[in-house]
Amino acid sequence: METEGNRYNMFSRRSAMLLGGKFSLFALLAGRMYYLQVIESDQYLMLAEENRISLRLLPPSRGRVIDRFGVELANNRQNYRVVLVPEQTQSVEGTLSSLERILNIDDRQRRRILREVGRKRAFVPITVSENLSWEEFARVNIHTPDLPGILPDVGETRFYPFGPAFAHVVGYVGAVNEAEINDDPMLQLPGFRIGKTGIEHVFEKELRGVAGNSRIEVNAVGRAVRELNRQDGQAGEDIELTLDAEIQNFATKRLGNESGAVVVMDIFSGDILTMCSTPAYDPNGFNIGLSTKDWEGLLNNPKTPLINKTISGQYPPGSTFKLAVALAALESGVVTADHTVTCRGKIRLGRHDFHCWKRYGHGKMDMINAISHSCDIYFYDIARKTGIEKIGEYARKLGLGSPLGLTLPAEKSGLIPTPAWKMAVQGVRWQTGETLISGIGQGFVLSTPLQLAVMTARVSNGGFAVRPRLTRKTDAPEKLNLEDIPMAEEPAYLGISDSSLAVVREGMNRVSNHKRGTAYASRIRQKGMQMAGKTGTAQVRRISRAERLDRVRKNEEKDWIKRDHGLFVAYAPVDAPQYAISVLIEHGGSGSRVAAPIARDIMHETQKLDPSHRSRGSLETTSDNPANV
Repeated sequence: METEGNRYNMFSRRSAMLLGGKFSLFALLAGRMYYLQVIESDQYLMLAEENRISLRLLPPSRGRVIDRFGVELANNRQNYRVVLVPEQTQSVEGTLSSLERILNIDDRQRRRILREVGRKRAFVPITVSENLSWEEFARVNIHTPDLPGILPDVGETRFYPFGPAFAHVVGYVGAVNEAEINDDPMLQLPGFRIGKTGIEHVFEKELRGVAGNSRIEVNAVGRAVRELNRQDGQAGEDIELTLDAEIQNFATKRLGNESGAVVVMDIFSGDILTMCSTPAYDPNGFNIGLSTKDWEGLLNNPKTPLINKTISGQYPPGSTFKLAVALAALESGVVTADHTVTCRGKIRLGRHDFHCWKRYGHGKMDMINAISHSCDIYFYDIARKTGIEKIGEYARKLGLGSPLGLTLPAEKSGLIPTPAWKMAVQGVRWQTGETLISGIGQGFVLSTPLQLAVMTARVSNGGFAVRPRLTRKTDAPEKLNLEDIPMAEEPAYLGISDSSLAVVREGMNRVSNHKRGTAYASRIRQKGMQMAGKTGTAQVRRISRAERLDRVRKNEEKDWIKRDHGLFVAYAPVDAPQYAISVLIEHGGSGSRVAAPIARDIMHETQKLDPSHRSRGSLETTSDNPANV
């Protein structure tokens, strides 16, 4: 009996221990379930929702770029496109073959589509073609029942209404590359485009806007079932430029097939009304996608359509630089306005002859006549008396030799040489002959068309350091703190006397309005609109004595790349200056023959439209052809 009792007690203890263990495990499981379902319920509910709901970004509408009167220079338009859903067709190849009878699909597109079909899930839409015309889009819609897997779709794309006319200023958008991807998730959206050049690039963040989102219910494999809700994004800001679309278009047409640049600006506010560089390119092509052939054509074009010549082209200013030399000579006191030099066609310095552009010379010249006739001998003389250091000082006061802080990237500084610069760069001393050559805007001297316009503005506005501006945005990016700040105060005074400026302006007046002036043939005849200017012809290589004696004919016979540059700067009206202009024609020959007529027509059109007094809603329609002025 004791043995059986012991066995019974042992069995009871084991049963109790087993029951206690089971109870402990059950309690632990119950506690864990309570912890997960009650205490941590919010977290797991969120994880479950994430498995069921997909949050998708919605790209916002890109902000517009507009001119001073609200004319759209860059906007958005409907993007008619066609997408393919592979799972909805039994044969992708067959569907594409059927679609080719309606749309032009080249081998490159076909390879790209098939590559994406292999990489993505069968229910993910793949873009077949975009930026279709309405006629093409309509044809696809009509044949949709016979095209399994093909879905017509409407999105949004960037559009530049004026094409090449504003390309260098506004810029263009393009697909995001790997180097440009950052912490902004929008940049990873398929087909998303960002600004690559110009205003589109500089104000990218402002134009981009803020993304919206869409909550989509998806199944276990990620296929969208339905949209639960949507929150639209915030459209990008509009960027208003100081440009005038009418004047810009007129200037573009007036330049025609020339390789050149035009800048027109208000001499008091610094507003740039026209910034035109030709030839240009169609920015819409970059948005849609350029072919290899088209891209190589742009790269290999000797007239460099991808470069904005107004700010990135650096050229010898030629005789337009004589304005700075004259002011330096007068202000330094080495000569007066009635200082005379007899021009006999050349002077000798050491063993070298320095020639005037006029074969037998101009005779006796004072400063005003020397400017009017553009006498090289006179400016050789006063440049030697003044010295390169003093010439450089006044050239820099007038805006030459350093960037002007414009909004656009890639602005070049030009070059105003000094003896120290030459020693540092070339390791040799400055020569007196180089001062003479610099005195007529040749040699090492380089400038941009924008700098020449600013120089002319500062001469004509009474000697104030007006600074050019291209946008009217008050909260410009921090990196552009030199630009886009409204001028609440008058620009700084340069310290150049009114009497010296008056001498130079009178010389410019005679250039255009005196019978013996170098640009008299290109004068504006309409009373109250006359302009005062200065011609310039800049050599691009050393020329022989024979070429010098017949510059016009020899220029026409040379290869284009070897011809002189033609330049012209001016302000108008003469009696009450308001606008300044600079015109550069690459390898165009004489400035008086090719650049001055273009400047005349554009300056006349500018005054007809008079942007400083015109208001929104009062735009005039002008002729496509230059006016007979």
